[in-house]
Amino acid sequence: MKIFKFIYYIFIAFIVVIALLLIVSTFPITGNFKVLTVISGSMEPAIKTGSVVVVKPENDYKIGEMITFGPYSKTKAPTTHRIYDIKVVEGQVIYITKGDANNAPDGREIQKKDVVGKVLFSVPFVGYAVYFAKQPLGFALIIIVPAAIVIVDEIKNIYVEIKKKKKTDDVEKTDQ
Repeated sequence: MKIFKFIYYIFIAFIVVIALLLIVSTFPITGNFKVLTVISGSMEPAIKTGSVVVVKPENDYKIGEMITFGPYSKTKAPTTHRIYDIKVVEGQVIYITKGDANNAPDGREIQKKDVVGKVLFSVPFVGYAVYFAKQPLGFALIIIVPAAIVIVDEIKNIYVEIKKKKKTDDVEKTDQ
C-alpha cells in the first residue's frame, strides 16, 4: 500500500509542477523573466523540441548567444535562435540569427526592439506537458484528475473513520 501512496504523491507533485509552469508561462514574472515552450527542432541539439526555456531581457547581446525574438501572443510564438552576426544600420543594432539545426542564417533581420531576451537555460521535454496543459482538455485534466484523486482519497479516509467509530460504538454497547 505504501507504493501507491508514493505514486500518489509523485503524481500530485508532477501536477503541481506542471500547474506552476503553466501559470508562470501564462503570466509575467517579476524581473522580466519569461518561461516559453520550444515547439520546433531548429535549435537541436542545444535545445530539444518540447523544452521549456527561461528567457530574460539584457541590454546587450553577443554573437553565439541564444535569444528569443518575435511576436509573443496567444496566436504567434516567438522564435529562439543563436546570434550568427551583428551589424549596425543607421545607428540601429541588427541581429542575424540562425537555428543550430538550420543550414543557413535566417532571412529575417532582427531589431533590438524585437528581442524578448537571452536564453538563460532550458529544461528538456517539460514543454510538452505545459503545452498540453494550455489546451482545453489538458487544462481540464490538470484540474479534474487531481481533484478526483483527492476526493476519492478523502472519501476513503471518511469511510475508514466511520468504520472505526462504528466499531468503538459497538464495543461500548456490548460493554454496557
